[in-house]
Amino acid sequence: MRRRSFIGLIGGVAVSPIAVRAQQPAKMKRLALADPALKVADMRIGGDSGYTLGLRELQRLGYIEGQNLIIDRFSADGTGEYGDLVAKIVSAHPDVIFALGTSITLALKAATSTIPIVAITGDPIRFGVVSSLSRPGANVTGVSVDAGVELWGKRLELLAEVIPKARNVLFVSTQAGWEAEGGKATREAAQRLGIALAIAPVSTPVNEQAYSDAFQAIRRDQADGLVIANITNAYAHRFLLVKLAQQIGLPTMFVLREQAEAGGLMSYSMDLKHAILVAIAQVAEVLRGSRPSEMPYVQGTRYEFVINLRAAKAIGLTIPPALLARADEVIE
Repeated sequence: MRRRSFIGLIGGVAVSPIAVRAQQPAKMKRLALADPALKVADMRIGGDSGYTLGLRELQRLGYIEGQNLIIDRFSADGTGEYGDLVAKIVSAHPDVIFALGTSITLALKAATSTIPIVAITGDPIRFGVVSSLSRPGANVTGVSVDAGVELWGKRLELLAEVIPKARNVLFVSTQAGWEAEGGKATREAAQRLGIALAIAPVSTPVNEQAYSDAFQAIRRDQADGLVIANITNAYAHRFLLVKLAQQIGLPTMFVLREQAEAGGLMSYSMDLKHAILVAIAQVAEVLRGSRPSEMPYVQGTRYEFVINLRAAKAIGLTIPPALLARADEVIE
């Protein structure tokens, strides 16, 4: 694996130590982790790579589970239902909640106006998470990994460079995702490129069966390639998505680098790992007494284009050298 190194700041928040090794809190603090789909057992060090990264960073910042920190873990298990889950989280009375995803964050915000929430979401203004990035003004802050609709068109353009003769591409998404701005931007890019784009519908709730059924239908279509939408639970089901794409042998553009790392052909997205580190720094600040209302909601600006050559070889695909040269990371 080779990777170009570059230094990144998101919204002026550095990943390097932020008041690292501060004095240990006088009492145990309580952190609630809220996830829309991952199994609770994976929300720990040694489980999911994102949580492993985040919790190790939290340790580095002075908060260690079992020593000065209690961590409660909650998951909706991909059901898309948050009512009972949110009630359990609030009743645990955590000092701060770390939430992954826009929908679960909105459910938490509706349930409590006093418990601090640090979240990783899509566009926080558009979805009503906060009213201002610079001064959120309520109990929620976090990091936005919404790069704007232009990114969706770019994903299709990159896929088209890999399969220049492509005429039919499927957008693997729920109907809501197809009708949203990302689906619209992808359709507009397809029109510019002379590609026929259609939806490969994913039913709701988005779970393993929903994705399996969608790919079963894809097998019957005459598609040249796939674009995977960043819908709810796409991250949690990344290994399944990669497996399904490999089984049908079609060039596929994924959203997250973690999907390419799991064996997907390509991804173009915000750097989720960097976003996790910034959000965890915010969690530590809240545990030390900072107020989310006065902490800027950080807008991600760091992009990554990842190509997995092992995946390309597995489906007999040759990646153009010019495209390889533009990748931020090539998995060999």
